[in-house]
Amino acid sequence: MPFEKTLTGAPTTRDAAAAGERADLLEMLAKHRHFLRFTTRDLTDEQAGLRPTASELCLGGLIKHVTSVERGWADFILEGPSAMGDFTAMTEADWAQRADEFRMLPGDTLAGVLADYAEAARRTDELVATLPDLGATQPLPKAPWFEADAHWSARRVLMHVIAETAQHAGHADIIRESLDGAKSMG
Repeated sequence: MPFEKTLTGAPTTRDAAAAGERADLLEMLAKHRHFLRFTTRDLTDEQAGLRPTASELCLGGLIKHVTSVERGWADFILEGPSAMGDFTAMTEADWAQRADEFRMLPGDTLAGVLADYAEAARRTDELVATLPDLGATQPLPKAPWFEADAHWSARRVLMHVIAETAQHAGHADIIRESLDGAKSMG
């Protein structure tokens, strides 16, 4: 998939409803989504669930996690911190469920994981293209990793999603190379 296409293969945001800053943000996000997805090319469901490094991460689980993160942040832009919950009040069962985002569970397929990611991407792209104000802020949810009483703009949320996607694409590249020597670049 060329960089000029979104995750779903639709025309770039420069050709669609978004322009300027929005198009730039979406194109950067599409680029890193592509690299993440590309690490799964020609893999079986079983291979997508393998953990060939010292990490507990697998390719299918990384994509599940990034999908969940992208959905959560899109909900946050629209609904505020209630969309994400209070991380300081999570139970052991909540943390276990969150950990399942990083695994291929029985019944998960790589095709299904990628389809869920494409749907989350489509929704985010549409949100960014139509959001009235990228500067609108929401208070962050309670979490030990967030500064207390901080607010993030939609713009900052998008930059966070881009950074997280890029970081996990790098993790995925290492995992893929460990699986069978294939690389995203080089």
